[in-house]
Amino acid sequence: MAGFRPIFFSKSIPIPRLNAVGYCCDRADGTRAVRKRSGYATMIFRQLFDSVSGTYSYLLASRRGGEALIIDPVLEKVERYLQLVNELDLRLVKAVDTHLHADHITGLGALRDRTHCVTVMGEQTKADVVSMRLADGDKLGIEGLALDVIYTPGHTDDSYSFVLPDRVFTGDTLLIRGTGRTDFQNGDPRQQYESIFGRLLKLPDETLIFPAHDYKGETVSTIGEEKAFNPRLQVKSVDEYVNIMNNLNLSNPKMMDVAVPANMRVGLHQDDIAARGWAVSAEQALALVGRPDVALIDLREQSERERHGVIPGAIHLPYARLQENIAAGGMLHELAKSTSKQLLFYCAFGERSAMAVQAAQDVGISSARHIQGGIDAWRKASGPLSH
Repeated sequence: MAGFRPIFFSKSIPIPRLNAVGYCCDRADGTRAVRKRSGYATMIFRQLFDSVSGTYSYLLASRRGGEALIIDPVLEKVERYLQLVNELDLRLVKAVDTHLHADHITGLGALRDRTHCVTVMGEQTKADVVSMRLADGDKLGIEGLALDVIYTPGHTDDSYSFVLPDRVFTGDTLLIRGTGRTDFQNGDPRQQYESIFGRLLKLPDETLIFPAHDYKGETVSTIGEEKAFNPRLQVKSVDEYVNIMNNLNLSNPKMMDVAVPANMRVGLHQDDIAARGWAVSAEQALALVGRPDVALIDLREQSERERHGVIPGAIHLPYARLQENIAAGGMLHELAKSTSKQLLFYCAFGERSAMAVQAAQDVGISSARHIQGGIDAWRKASGPLSH
């Protein structure tokens, strides 16, 4: 990443050891031995930069050859992400946006189409690409890693931050020597003040900050450093902060009129699946559940099942394991072949199950269907749930 300026830290602020480009890593290949307090022996971590939009994307995995997730991917950089995933022998299972971006087109849809990964955002999002919606207090997990989910509205009403024991990914909420603007997309400076002062600044001072954007070449900071030197955090009251944010008088992002509508409509539309005859409504599903010729498949993660309940009799098969199970010799492939059962997929809102139906049909499982609208529609139809 040529062109990055070095970062200088005050001696009074706890800081990590940095290499020449600002990564927190101890090895030449970028793999870092994480501090013992993090709970992880080693972690693969890459910070990737899009110079056009000033966007940082982050690739994380617990080990080579394992599962990976990416935070805030940019559409134009998808080929680079996939090249890196291949070079590190990783399997991309989740692509995450911290919020609905206004300055670039997200890479979530393209990564989903290329890798069949789960696309993730907060539950407040209006984006149709999202197949897993998170709430405050949830865990964002892959093999060997679990990030705490913090709702941090203010920049937008769907802004989230993701926390590991030694670092936090702050999206556009808390930047290096700045904070995200609050004058569009249902932004609210009072909410942002609470998100920053009431949530993020409560993290330990040595916590590393990795934002979604920087326009000056900065790559990383710490909570303690931002407390001391971020000019917008030196306010004495919420009213003072609100006054600053309401008087920035910034022009809109150059891509805003293109990026916002594009980022809201890049999903696999469930209506397309329904038009092919591969969907049933929640009301129709009520009559199918319990029949001996129907196998109900729950694609959600265990945390979602615990939070929202389970349709009685469903087989739990997380979406991340779908491909191996619909392939020849896989459990679902053999179930459909040997019993002629109809496979009825469902998830939280229908996005993952729509992708599962498409994938199953593509390998010849013609009996595959899904519950349109997922468990959300099932609940609205008064379908039974067990907890």
